[in-house]
Amino acid sequence: MSTLDELAQYFEKFPGIGPRQARRFVFHLLTEPRVEVERLAALIGAVKDSVYECPLCFRFHTHTGSGKLCEICSDPERDQSLLMVVERDSDVRPIERSGTFTGYYFVLGGTVPLMSVEETKKLRGGPLKAVVEKRLGEGLKETILAFSVNPDGENTMRYVESLLTPYEAKGLTVSILGRGLSTGSELEYADPETIKNAFRNRFHH
Repeated sequence: MSTLDELAQYFEKFPGIGPRQARRFVFHLLTEPRVEVERLAALIGAVKDSVYECPLCFRFHTHTGSGKLCEICSDPERDQSLLMVVERDSDVRPIERSGTFTGYYFVLGGTVPLMSVEETKKLRGGPLKAVVEKRLGEGLKETILAFSVNPDGENTMRYVESLLTPYEAKGLTVSILGRGLSTGSELEYADPETIKNAFRNRFHH
């Protein structure tokens, strides 16, 4: 296998990238100055040493030397009564950009496709329950489920609701983000105004 083909295969592993896009990436690199390509290679090589996974919310973050927690989880000014559960790390940025939500996050790690119970084993169900238990003792009152408005997102929502049902007896409210997001929407690509409307119009389970 040629270097071009092997590199294209690696790019194909990226989410949402098909064979044509992968080859475009390869040929783009060929047109770049060598110094730029070497810089990219160095950044890729360094990312595992400079970016860490927060042990509380499971977001990736750049280590600041102030501890293992990310800047959101370590911020005492955030609203301790709110916890938002999202599918992916990339969903947090647009929510933060909207300026609407001031609570904490938990990254579930994916979705549960319809008719695929096995996929639940890949998600962070156990850590989510542990975080909810911890935050209930710190004033947590509401957990907001913020998943894509599509069949997999709906199925994931039902799965997480089942995990959180026992905590409703302890005073936890489970609400759902979604109204304001059109069917088929992925949270990662939603604009700030859409997220604001979805947050304001969230409904309780």
